[in-house]
Amino acid sequence: MLLVLGRWVSHAFIPRVSTCFPVLLPRTILRNFNKIKFIVHIHSVVSVNAVSPNRATMPERRPFVRLPTDVFPVNYGLCLKPDLIDFTFEGKLEAAVEVTQPTNQIVMNCADIDIITASFVPEGGEEVNATGFNYQNEDEKVTLSFPSTLQKGSAILKIDFVGELNDKMKGFYRSKYASPSGEVRYAAVTQFEATDARRAFPCWDEPAIKATFDITLIVPKERVALSNMNVIDRKPYPEDADLVEVKFATTPIMSTYLVAFVIGEYDFVEGQSSDGVLVRVYTPLGKAEQGKFALEVAIKTLPFYKDYFNVPYPLPKIDLIAIADFAAGAMENWGLVTYRETALLIDPKNSCSSSRQWVALVVGHELAHQWFGNLVTMEWWTHLWLNEGFASWIEYLCVDHCFPEYDIWTQFVSADYTRALELDALDNSHPIEVNVGHPSEVDEIFDAISYSKGASVIRMLHDYIGDQDFRKGMNAYLLKFQHKNASTEDLWDCLGQASGKPIAEVMSSWTQQMGFPIIVVDQEQQGDDRIIKLSQKKFCASGPHTAEECPSWMVPVSICTSDDPSHACHKVLLDGTDATITLNNVRPDQWVKINPGTVGFYRLQYSTSMLESLLPGVRDLSLPPVDRLGLQNDLFSLSRAGMISTVDVLRLMEAFINEPNYTVWSDLSCNLGVLSSLLSNTDFHEEIQEFIRDLFTPVGLSLGWDSKPGEGHLEALLRGLVLGKLGKAGHKATLEEARLRFKEHVEGRQVLSADLRSPVYLTVLKHGDSATLDTMMKLHKQADMQEEKNRIERVLGAISAPDLIQKVLIFALSDDVRPQDTVSVIGGVAEGSKQGRKAAWKFVKDNWEELHNRYQGGFLISRLIKLSVDGFANEKMAAEVKSFFESHQAPAAERTVQQCCENILLNAAWLKRDTDDIHQYLLQRKGPPTV
Repeated sequence: MLLVLGRWVSHAFIPRVSTCFPVLLPRTILRNFNKIKFIVHIHSVVSVNAVSPNRATMPERRPFVRLPTDVFPVNYGLCLKPDLIDFTFEGKLEAAVEVTQPTNQIVMNCADIDIITASFVPEGGEEVNATGFNYQNEDEKVTLSFPSTLQKGSAILKIDFVGELNDKMKGFYRSKYASPSGEVRYAAVTQFEATDARRAFPCWDEPAIKATFDITLIVPKERVALSNMNVIDRKPYPEDADLVEVKFATTPIMSTYLVAFVIGEYDFVEGQSSDGVLVRVYTPLGKAEQGKFALEVAIKTLPFYKDYFNVPYPLPKIDLIAIADFAAGAMENWGLVTYRETALLIDPKNSCSSSRQWVALVVGHELAHQWFGNLVTMEWWTHLWLNEGFASWIEYLCVDHCFPEYDIWTQFVSADYTRALELDALDNSHPIEVNVGHPSEVDEIFDAISYSKGASVIRMLHDYIGDQDFRKGMNAYLLKFQHKNASTEDLWDCLGQASGKPIAEVMSSWTQQMGFPIIVVDQEQQGDDRIIKLSQKKFCASGPHTAEECPSWMVPVSICTSDDPSHACHKVLLDGTDATITLNNVRPDQWVKINPGTVGFYRLQYSTSMLESLLPGVRDLSLPPVDRLGLQNDLFSLSRAGMISTVDVLRLMEAFINEPNYTVWSDLSCNLGVLSSLLSNTDFHEEIQEFIRDLFTPVGLSLGWDSKPGEGHLEALLRGLVLGKLGKAGHKATLEEARLRFKEHVEGRQVLSADLRSPVYLTVLKHGDSATLDTMMKLHKQADMQEEKNRIERVLGAISAPDLIQKVLIFALSDDVRPQDTVSVIGGVAEGSKQGRKAAWKFVKDNWEELHNRYQGGFLISRLIKLSVDGFANEKMAAEVKSFFESHQAPAAERTVQQCCENILLNAAWLKRDTDDIHQYLLQRKGPPTV
């Protein structure tokens, strides 16, 4: 499953949903560049622990027992008959089971389902009716009691039941859509991961309890019916001439969370991969054209994975389908992958470049799961990270194969790697591997640690092993455990055998303890040799780690020099607290860089002399883009932790004034957004806007408003980013041009290109009035494409006037916004301004019951909380947030609440520590920066 996490700004960040213009949260230049002296020092740090001695701690885990093993399923014969008018469904289950120990009861998972009858038919014996159904609602279980002992052997368990097609976007639920004529209709769709198959049928809803499935759906005859496998029979339903009975082929052995069925109205486009797999992309009616891009990606992707894993795709077909109401980004159901519309549909004329990239990544992610997750499945949710971290890494490998012009691995560092570092530096982070018990705990680990840190450590592991041995180990793992379940250790064993390296020992230090190291680096010249001294300690967002016991990691460290900045000249495994390395034949005028490619999952703190030697490489671009990005991001993180001055980072940022790379600018923009948000709590917010305008103006002038011949994907992304940044910061010429183009767009005289819409919409709203907002609302209502609706929804919060902010918040809960997108609208308000942040938080509190009821138990509630409160920067607000959630429980978001409170206190400490210095620096700047 791929979450809409976004970049914190993550999923959380700026939504990792397609934004044509990344409205990134922050991060952060160089006048008199050669004169700059970077002083690496320890500021007086206001400890988060000192600020809040009563910080929330995780509550005791709820008691939980996995299902008994005395009865297990072999095959589910499942027939479902949904009612798309009354929003109910009838079900019949005939499960072939094995009894391994005599028992007089069967315990299964069951939630929001009423069992009508149940019986047990032993092989060769007489049917025995159940005498009682004992529902344990809190544990989502039911116990079927029988009057006599069920003996060991094979049998059939029969259950008739009824349930509700709910509106919670989980289990078997209803999804609202409009027909081409505008009539409101409903589809019946599924979302079972992590623990919601039990809302569609009684089952053994644990990933290790695999079985085959024979699924039959009784549906209106004019509707499309889909499931994991291909249709083998479709015939009239004898009891109702308006219905048909659709029977699907038997699935391979699989986990319940991967089962899926969809009943609705859809068009499709189809093709065949080079290895003979039928691929279809299902779209809303009349929009088949919008499925072609995803179809092309899927047709390229399946053979890529087949070759990479050296294991064929095991099903005869794969369907990709766009669902109107869908909480996640997408879900990898085996053979029937479900997506948000914005994660699958591309309009050749009206979709922006970042949407294409987003669709390519999501398709790559979900199709990777067809092997890694579906063919071989984690044994329990503790190993969820293995599914999601791996897919979040290999989606980039796949997109790099399909679209090398995207420079996607550099984007990985900004989108995933740095996001994971930010979250994992918190005291309230968690290890990659988390012991999960009760179902209510599962949703909490669908976060940037499982996805982005998981992907980052696998990227580091791949680099440490080498591609050839990595693929060899992956193939051995998939062949050994196909159609079975595996744990993290099983993968380490296979990779260790393939590479001959101590994989389990190295990787356990990264997956079983939270956090990561900061590596302190110094150097000494001895004749023709350079002596490099490395030491590691835990990096903490609150400042230097001071606890007596300091964890350590086994860190693969690579080193390069200015002779060949793109390739490591030396590699070492740092398996202790420090190490000394001799680099032969390195002249005094050469610089040395640790972690080329920004692959190792750690922060770096260079000595002053080493840092100064690297800085010219930023200015003259001799440092590769990913290393320019990594250097800046490390320093920004050190400044937030109080380990260097924020002013030093601002000076560094000025060195990027001639930067050509989109992803480097994206990360700079993100960090500057964080700083701008922080300084909105001061009376000199305008000065940081002037700084942003000065920094981004040269690249904005260079790019201009219109694409030039020969430009590609990355130029389009950069133009949208820069114009949006300038417009939001109040750059006069950008604002005037945006208003002019917006007027022409609204009047139909000159339609804005898709790549310019987000920055233009953002700019005119940020500096607009009620008429601007009304016009934008009309555009939203008229939009036929969900991408355009989402594009507008995410920037509405930029409006400044308090009464208009309130209007946007009310709009967020209206029927005009799909349930999953309400979070983006509220989050946009919170990120838009200081006033918006206060208004959004009040709105969440005032409407908590409705919002929690809508998203309870899902990751969207965590995302809502994070977007609403993460930008605050005073201790009083941390206490208020903590207090509110103590009296308004949100079990699936407990850790998120603690992380938010910690971030608020970190912001408060940062503001208190550096405000005066930042203000003085901004006042001293005169004119545009020079290098």
